[in-house]
Amino acid sequence: RLFQKGSSAVAPVHIGNEESADKTNLGFIHAFVAAISVIIVSELGDKTFFIAAIMAMRYNRLTVLAGAMLALGLMTCLSVLFGYATTVIPRVYTYYVSTALFAIFGIRMLREGLKMSPDEGQEELEEVQAEIKKKDEELQRTKLLNGPGDVESGPGTTIPQKKWLHFISPIFVQAFTLTFLAEWGDRSQLTTIVLAAREDPYGVAVGGTVGHCLCTGLAVIGGRMIAQKISVRTVTIIGGIVFLAFAFSALFISPDSGF
Repeated sequence: RLFQKGSSAVAPVHIGNEESADKTNLGFIHAFVAAISVIIVSELGDKTFFIAAIMAMRYNRLTVLAGAMLALGLMTCLSVLFGYATTVIPRVYTYYVSTALFAIFGIRMLREGLKMSPDEGQEELEEVQAEIKKKDEELQRTKLLNGPGDVESGPGTTIPQKKWLHFISPIFVQAFTLTFLAEWGDRSQLTTIVLAAREDPYGVAVGGTVGHCLCTGLAVIGGRMIAQKISVRTVTIIGGIVFLAFAFSALFISPDSGF
């Protein structure tokens, strides 16, 4: 009888551990899918996308990609930390507040998308081009003030002589700073914070980083051609639908379900 009593007490613990592990895995996957989908619909045709696309046409693609990805990775980690800090508040409150924010973002994106003209992205593309041109002029003025430097390097070169210095060149710094400043307070940063408050933070961090990698990699490889082909209006409307879908899902998922 003691053996039976002991054995019956062990079984639920084992099953409980398996259920907890399954719930954790589902939470990570759900957060990963949510983050990657939200980032893609937020970033395609966004200012950071255009920055990477235009800079990649003018400078070394690997340097631009490294600078942009470092900025986006750092911003994603900061956003997840901000969102995770709100978990000290009871989950039921953060869950429904984040759901309301998703609904607001979704409705706003749909309204913006429906009001946009088909060639809406061209204005932002031109704005980014002007901003990068201004930074280039500042860089050239700095070079003139600092002197011509090494004769072999030439007056207008952007590639340092030492290969190990290539990734900390002025172009790397420019790609990093422009991307970081453009991303700060952007829709994708706010949604990453909101997601981290209600989803698995590790899943959000990985999904957000992968989403940024895909968008930035596409911008660097495709350059202006992709930037001109993308319909910002269509992406914005799809983004609004995705945000509303996340808000609508709250009607069927309990705040205490773990994902």
